[in-house]
Amino acid sequence: MLSVERINKTFGGLTALFDVSFLVEKGSITGIIGPNGAGKTTLFNVISGTYLPTAGTIHFKGQDITRIRSDRICRMGISRTYQNAKPFEALSVLQNVLVGVCFGRDQRYDGKKARSEAMDILGFLNLQAQAEVSADQLSPLNKKRLELARALATQPELLLLDEIAAGLIPSETLKMMETIRQIRAEGVTIIMIEHIMKAVMDLSDTVIVLHHGMKIAEGDPKEVSSDPKVIEAYLGEEEA
Repeated sequence: MLSVERINKTFGGLTALFDVSFLVEKGSITGIIGPNGAGKTTLFNVISGTYLPTAGTIHFKGQDITRIRSDRICRMGISRTYQNAKPFEALSVLQNVLVGVCFGRDQRYDGKKARSEAMDILGFLNLQAQAEVSADQLSPLNKKRLELARALATQPELLLLDEIAAGLIPSETLKMMETIRQIRAEGVTIIMIEHIMKAVMDLSDTVIVLHHGMKIAEGDPKEVSSDPKVIEAYLGEEEA
């Protein structure tokens, strides 16, 4: 579904990504981990069209999307969440999701059908009772759910989740993990950045590790978690 080929991204003299390549299979969950500053969110920004790569190419379902605008990439079927939820705070929860339904897809909907689809998404994420609540009044957990609802409203084939469990208590994290499994069961391919290792290891088919902008490991969760290079990146040379 996704092919990332030798992606580089520099900001002036700073290299944020260096020669990063990987493939994502349709229907899979790919976890991306690494210490803070490893380049994980920069990679999402490049895939989603927020940043143009300095070098390299990205193909989505065989089509080169390397230099396509982010709004067009969204309508092609790639949607994302942000580590810090970014709702339209002056709008209601329902209105936030309606933005995705009405403007994040190739086809446009009339008001009645769009509202029905938006409410279905809110129901899936247990937000229907907050539909008319202003987005800025939500709890941290519900802001995370709304962030996910806005992304799902665009009907993505590939969903990029940037620390969707960050800031949640353990019981909330388990609920979010089950939600991610349900989204995958609906046929959505997922790439997730996450620092909560239980979520990454339990959900991912493949784990990719970035460190200083480079891919240092890739494989199944058990294999990656025992890789000395990964242990060194997280815990230091002595532990490795």
